[in-house]
Amino acid sequence: MNLNEMQEKRGRLMTEAREALDAIKSNTDEARSTELEQRHDTIMADFDKVEGMIAREQKQADIEKRLEERAAEERARKRPNGGDGEARGTDDGEKLDYRSVFYKFVSRGADLGELEPEERAILRSGVQQKAEFRAQTTSAAAGGYTVPTELANVIIKSMKAWGPMYDANTATEMNTSSGNPLTIPAVDDTAVTAEPHTEGAALTDDGGKDVTFGQKTLNAYVFDTEFVKFSMELAQDSIFNMESLLGELLGERLGRIANLQLTVGTGSNAPNGVVTASSLGKTSAAVAAITADEIIDLVHSVDPAYRSAPKVRFMFNDATLAAIRKLKDGDGNYLWNMGNVQTGEPGALLGYRYSINQAMDSLAAAKKVMLFGDLGKYFVRKVGSPVIGVMRERFWPDLGIAGLIRFDGELGDTGAVKHLITAAA
Repeated sequence: MNLNEMQEKRGRLMTEAREALDAIKSNTDEARSTELEQRHDTIMADFDKVEGMIAREQKQADIEKRLEERAAEERARKRPNGGDGEARGTDDGEKLDYRSVFYKFVSRGADLGELEPEERAILRSGVQQKAEFRAQTTSAAAGGYTVPTELANVIIKSMKAWGPMYDANTATEMNTSSGNPLTIPAVDDTAVTAEPHTEGAALTDDGGKDVTFGQKTLNAYVFDTEFVKFSMELAQDSIFNMESLLGELLGERLGRIANLQLTVGTGSNAPNGVVTASSLGKTSAAVAAITADEIIDLVHSVDPAYRSAPKVRFMFNDATLAAIRKLKDGDGNYLWNMGNVQTGEPGALLGYRYSINQAMDSLAAAKKVMLFGDLGKYFVRKVGSPVIGVMRERFWPDLGIAGLIRFDGELGDTGAVKHLITAAA
């Protein structure tokens, strides 16, 4: 299934899910309502799978494009000046075969990015070959010892979403080269007004309406992945570049801890997470459920001055989104809008964007399950970039790899972001 077909399927599933909910009327019996709700949940589960497939397909296309560009750059770098030198790897008329490409790929530790496009095509054709035409069989002594054991050139990597608080598109990012305490001045003059003036009377000068300033301080807390050791043999023999693979996995670990701390950090020797720092906007009537009216109340608990900001949005986890998808307003309209993938229009809730943050709590008693407000008022201080380092001498002859990240976070204005908390048990 190509990308366009997956996008079309995504739209059909959304239509079917809405039809299932629309079929539930006030006079629908309980058994039929339960059946329709289960059908809706099944369709939305397929919808989520298709969305994941679209994301993976796009990521794979981007990776293949980068590999092709890197291969083209490598060919250009190794091409003799003038372009008239002999072709690299073969003499005129010499034909590449699977055996020589496989030997280069495995025995010499090459990765796919180091192979020419023709060599990659030969390697893939060998993997996909359905039959082998030979007089001898592939069983051990009859010839099997000559058949290389083939390993797919992809690895199945379990995935788990961890954004979006470390993303500059969500919060306000502040990059510094050192970790010295960073102080941000703050002022809240919103409760102070002017007074009526009496003609001829002297202006009051008692200091009662002087402006009061404050400050927020951003530090530089450090988190590490601990060392992951791997053997020299694994580094040399693996079909994958283990340093790159482990570096990518450790980078994701750093991303997960950053998002977790910037979301629910306690603020005590740690970042003050946006959920922790937010102020109360609405308390739901139910322990493990929210209503359309309560979400509307949360929106209006935030001052209109913040609701038009560029980074205003909702934030909740995916389980909460699943519950929100079923909610309608008093006119029977869905609060959630799926958007349009083809035009790049994101999904929306009551006309506002939203971010999925798996570090937030799911629906349960006394949980802050939803945020709304101007997340641009949340400041993320990044000290340099995350660092991934490989130690060779310390673990010789084996190797060790670890990652470090320095950051802090603070909500500059607690009135800008408010939360919806569920009722206590």
